[in-house]
Amino acid sequence: MKIILSVILCLLVSSVAFAQDWRKLTAEELKTIVPEKAPVIKEDIETELRTAAGITDGKSHILGVVIITAGYEADGKFTHFLRCQSKLTVGMVNLEAGDYVFGYKRVDNTTLRVSFYHARSGEFVGNADAKVETKKGPIYSFLIEPPIEKNGKMSIGRFSMEYSLGK
Repeated sequence: MKIILSVILCLLVSSVAFAQDWRKLTAEELKTIVPEKAPVIKEDIETELRTAAGITDGKSHILGVVIITAGYEADGKFTHFLRCQSKLTVGMVNLEAGDYVFGYKRVDNTTLRVSFYHARSGEFVGNADAKVETKKGPIYSFLIEPPIEKNGKMSIGRFSMEYSLGK
């Protein structure tokens, strides 16, 4: 009887611990939560679902997607939409739960300067630097890797920047 209770207790503890781990959002999950049009200042700009990526802990999610800015006011300034349902720090930029847009400019061959803005107001939040990745592997328009102990990476093409949860 003690063995059975011990096994049940271990299963319950491991399932609670697993429920708090962040994992990649599936394609089906992304289809249901990525907006067809992202709120960008006074406009709603179409998103490119095939470029969407995100993570979830089962209670909240963080996702990003490329926005199609051609012909909009945002052309050239914003390239991506980011939705955070959890506090997130990218580089030194603190993002509260909410919607953001960001764009980037190349600083040199190894660095992109990524500028974050509140999606609806367009108010500047801060800059983070993304560095070129040296490891080989697939290249994504946008990728959020699940964190390990609250720290992870976001990638834009060949460039990546560190993030941390809940700071």
